Amino acid sequence: MTTPYCIFCKIIAGEIPSDKVYEDDEAIAIKDINPAAETHILVIPKVHKSSLNEYDEADKNSLGSLLLKVKKIAHDLGVGDGYKTIINTGEGGGQTVFHLHIHLLAGKRLKETVG
Repeated sequence: MTTPYCIFCKIIAGEIPSDKVYEDDEAIAIKDINPAAETHILVIPKVHKSSLNEYDEADKNSLGSLLLKVKKIAHDLGVGDGYKTIINTGEGGGQTVFHLHIHLLAGKRLKETVG
């Protein structure tokens, strides 16, 4: 399920170009257009849910699978020995795009916060 007004749904649908580093049936990973670190990737599930708060017990397998994709992508990019993951949840948590996504950050210029 996608939402027509969501920028990540439009990227997933191919309506907006992106610098893709990974894709499968469940998720896409793209380079962040405003990187907060030398490596800054957004790992985005293809099913639209606004934030982590929309997930429940029934989603634990998909969330676990998403985290394992982050690990795979980090290793594929050569940063598997040290990286940071961030999930911002809600406006108060710094979320600026309301489609769950995981920030994968590594390398130089690692900032403390990302949206």
